[in-house]
Amino acid sequence: MESRAVPDSSARVTPTGRVALITGGESGLGAAVVRALAATGHAVAIHAHAALHQARALAEELAGAGVPSLALTADLREDGPVRTVVHRVADRFGRLDALVACAAVARPCRLEDATADDLRMHFDVNCVGAFVAAQEAAALMAGQASGGGIVLVGAALREAAPAERLAAVLSQGTIPHMARCLAAECAARHPRVRVNCVVAGEFPAGTGHDRAVRAILSLLEDESASGTCLAADGVG
Repeated sequence: MESRAVPDSSARVTPTGRVALITGGESGLGAAVVRALAATGHAVAIHAHAALHQARALAEELAGAGVPSLALTADLREDGPVRTVVHRVADRFGRLDALVACAAVARPCRLEDATADDLRMHFDVNCVGAFVAAQEAAALMAGQASGGGIVLVGAALREAAPAERLAAVLSQGTIPHMARCLAAECAARHPRVRVNCVVAGEFPAGTGHDRAVRAILSLLEDESASGTCLAADGVG
């Protein structure tokens, strides 16, 4: 990971001066995280793919309340556009303090009908897309004296696997391992770049998001936490 310097700016986009990017921030858990970070003094960049109109509507709502906001789009299966999104945030606000990777796909598919392409699509979005965003964000944060925090959102089985969710379960289940690996890699490059994970029930696309949001905020605020995976049972 090569550091890409982003100078610490004396200009403040919010009273705290902090900036956050949330992938999949247009709805569900992502939107709940966007609102929570806005409430804690972050400027927010809201990523979406197919639902860019929802991201724009949320950004406009927050901007109307005085929160600097930006809506962006990228297909997480495409390396270049994902990296561009990260840099657009830094170009707009002068820095990046937090990345929360909420975007995920969980399409049902019967075992008899599942194909290799089904698995590849889930892994490309849920794992590779999150990795590329985190890799690029970490490189930017390594150029800041203050570093930054990255939280990946994964999923885990509590008991039996839900029906027709094999690809989603496999891809989301890798996120805690990725977070721990990235945490070690980032610490070797900048001790204040932190990577953690929240395991949000079975899938982070449900409606009960309070515990997951609290877990995400606590990991972003705790500057001693890196390589930590918190369970947010009851979400999803």
